[in-house]
Amino acid sequence: MFGRFFTPPVASSYFLFGPRGTGKSTWLRDRYPEGLVIDLNDPEEERYYGAAPERLESTVSSHPAGRPVVIDEVQRAPQLLSVVHRLVERDKELRFVLTGSSARKLRRTGVDLLAGRALLTTMHPFMAAELGAAFSLDHALTLGLIPLVVDAAEPESALRTYAALYVREEVQAEGLVRNVGAFSRFLEAASFSHGAALNVSNLARECQVERKVAATYLSVLEDLLIGFSLPVFRRRSRRKLTSHPKLYLVDPGVFRSLRPRGPLDQDSELAGPALEGLVAQHLRAWIAYTGRRDSLSFWRTRSGSEVDFVLYGESGFFALEVKRSSVVHPRDLSGLRAFAADYPEATPVLLYGGRRTLVNGVLCLPCEGFLRALVPGRPLDDILAAVGDRDRPT
Repeated sequence: MFGRFFTPPVASSYFLFGPRGTGKSTWLRDRYPEGLVIDLNDPEEERYYGAAPERLESTVSSHPAGRPVVIDEVQRAPQLLSVVHRLVERDKELRFVLTGSSARKLRRTGVDLLAGRALLTTMHPFMAAELGAAFSLDHALTLGLIPLVVDAAEPESALRTYAALYVREEVQAEGLVRNVGAFSRFLEAASFSHGAALNVSNLARECQVERKVAATYLSVLEDLLIGFSLPVFRRRSRRKLTSHPKLYLVDPGVFRSLRPRGPLDQDSELAGPALEGLVAQHLRAWIAYTGRRDSLSFWRTRSGSEVDFVLYGESGFFALEVKRSSVVHPRDLSGLRAFAADYPEATPVLLYGGRRTLVNGVLCLPCEGFLRALVPGRPLDDILAAVGDRDRPT
């Protein structure tokens, strides 16, 4: 069992959200072996508490004091939140850990996620530093880093069924959309927007639905934590910027499994977006686990200048561009140099497949070494300084 960087709140109740298969249940059982676990993935448990949520009170009252109560996949019985809210108000020492792979149903209950009585935390796919020597960049770009897939005896088969599991168990079972077939087409269409500007009208045409329906599908995609979007960085903007956010699927393996392929599709066409998505996935996890007030965005002007990622906040100000190539071309630095001209306070960095070097004032680092060195809580300046030639791909 690989160690995880996720650190739970010390004394308060908390929600632990994360995509299906990221290891939330496994981690919780290892972390709280003495806890009371209510597994709503079990149909019998779901039926028992769904039919009469007040049964939770008697279950908790018979549980030894001081031990946490874990409710796994709480979105399957969102009415339990009212009972949890009442119990937490009554007993300040009572501690709940509530996991979920979707917040959509929970928000509809009107409980407002316990009105702030529980902290919101997230668990992400594996980071390279969590896997250590077991991390392989090529495998990560092909099969992804979803723990359910990484730990599978047949990772390729597990990855092929991952999206189907989401559609069947989350979308269809919970009635999140009316037309599951149209939503499946939407997932395929969304795979072509991975790492690109998000145009909802274009997505609607691709999956043959109205724009309003496509916008709903997009919100479902994000609520199920299968995808996420990055906003445009706009602080003190000196140029006209694009208005569309950028869309990413949660994992390179998920991106590849959803992307339709044929005889004319080259694997090299997927390598760049897959690598960019892998870096996005790591940066989001690093921000979440570090716990500072940082934001992740991207920058693109209407004239075409672009920077893949802008990290801004308590950890500093960094502009990062990701390229799959092992050679630095002048065009690879054009976006970073334009950004640095507008924001000289930022540190521009190119992550690519070559050696550590400095080109025209831009720090160029091996991407694999950067991912391996990215440890939550470690200052990003220290991480950048630590990545050397020994970390470049062999």
